[in-house]
Amino acid sequence: MKPIVSFDVDMTLLDHKDWSIPASAMETIEKLRENYTIVLATGRDMDSIFSTAIRDQVRPDAIIHLNGTKVTVGETVIYEHTFDKNLLKQILSYAKSTPYSVGTTVGEYDYYVNPEAVAEHDRKLWGECRRNFADAEKLVQLDVRTMAYIGDEDGARKMEEEFPEIHVHMFADKKGADVVERKASKAVGLARLCDYYKIPLSRTVAFGDSMNDYDIVKAAGIGIAMGNAMEELKRAADYITDPIDQDGIKNACLHFKMIRQEEI
Repeated sequence: MKPIVSFDVDMTLLDHKDWSIPASAMETIEKLRENYTIVLATGRDMDSIFSTAIRDQVRPDAIIHLNGTKVTVGETVIYEHTFDKNLLKQILSYAKSTPYSVGTTVGEYDYYVNPEAVAEHDRKLWGECRRNFADAEKLVQLDVRTMAYIGDEDGARKMEEEFPEIHVHMFADKKGADVVERKASKAVGLARLCDYYKIPLSRTVAFGDSMNDYDIVKAAGIGIAMGNAMEELKRAADYITDPIDQDGIKNACLHFKMIRQEEI
């Protein structure tokens, strides 16, 4: 079977400066497709309305969604994990005593504790907030795979200390984080895909930029940090490529001879 090459989405493939995938990255993926299984490994649900355009542009063979809590091959779901409801209830209760926000979007509703923190975050990022907020306590009645944390690093660290069952992986901008149970991760999702495709982890390459990429970059046969990645991820990687807007994907693939210069 073909080796696997996996890509995080935000600030690895998708540049937040213009909300597009650099042309050189897309050209590289098209060349890799001939000899590699293309995988997206992301904190997003790539089947959500907010992400399907990116999914359809990249046309991955498989996706590790929501930090490994959902894994799909084509349209087939090969693995799903949902948050322990008792743990979820405890986290939401804890968040109420902090200035930070924790929650997630399910369908058309945004279920967040302290929603004003999310609204402020959105206005700073996009100039407006168009969320449809609903009662966060209703999350315990729903199937939740992963959550988002809006706040600083100190708050994220304290939440991890309070709940050793979870990871709170900071985003590269250090203004928020993914909240996921430790039993699920992008690395576990990659291992599941290796089992599915019947290849060893040594025949995998993983690109990333944030701390939710730490485990998969460490686990992959070759772990590559973007030039714009968090410093801790760079220290964990086998190779540091150029930033997203300086042909980082293409240059790493050229470095490891995954593609040839004349092909681009």
